[in-house]
Amino acid sequence: MHSNYRYLFSTFILAGALAASASLSSAAIPQDGDHRGDNHVRYYDRNHKDYHNWDDNEDRSYRIYLGERHREYHPFVEVSHKQQQSYWNWRHAHPDHDHDAR
Repeated sequence: MHSNYRYLFSTFILAGALAASASLSSAAIPQDGDHRGDNHVRYYDRNHKDYHNWDDNEDRSYRIYLGERHREYHPFVEVSHKQQQSYWNWRHAHPDHDHDAR
């Protein structure tokens, strides 16, 4: 009887590990540049199904977003997936009017 519980426990541990790895892979992950020699990074916004180039303009918008929320600056790649998604939601509500639509 105890061996059945051991297998059940092992199954739950394995399921938890798989779920954790799946949630990590859904975070915004920087992608390679477009290989033109410039060093920009782009992010995929899964909820809005689009890409965002991280350049000086995006960094400026990110700093405005943080300032409105009275948050200390941390590089975008280092913040949690939840915080990244919150920024992308804000970003879609605050597009640049002097640049192409995102």
